[in-house]
Amino acid sequence: MTLFTMVALLVALLLIFTGVYLLVKTHNMLRIIIAIEIVMKAITLLLIFAGLMNGKMALTQSFIITVIVIEVVVAVVAAGVAINLYRHNGDMEISRLNKLNG
Repeated sequence: MTLFTMVALLVALLLIFTGVYLLVKTHNMLRIIIAIEIVMKAITLLLIFAGLMNGKMALTQSFIITVIVIEVVVAVVAAGVAINLYRHNGDMEISRLNKLNG
């Protein structure tokens, strides 16, 4: 394992821990969306290095495309909920999500 690989894995793990910490500590919908994006980018980075270590980059690329599509769908749905939350309450506090009507 090269020094570059070890540093990249450490950065990916640090990104995952940062994203999880933000998810636990915040009550703002926009910050939650950003935290989810940080975690998903770290997972993508880990998938890249897993494919690099195994030598199966074609399979890894298909997994990464799938992760990116899922990430975009989650971000769009969460942004829609955040916009609706802001329109109804004037802020993005997640404690007020139960006041939204479908």
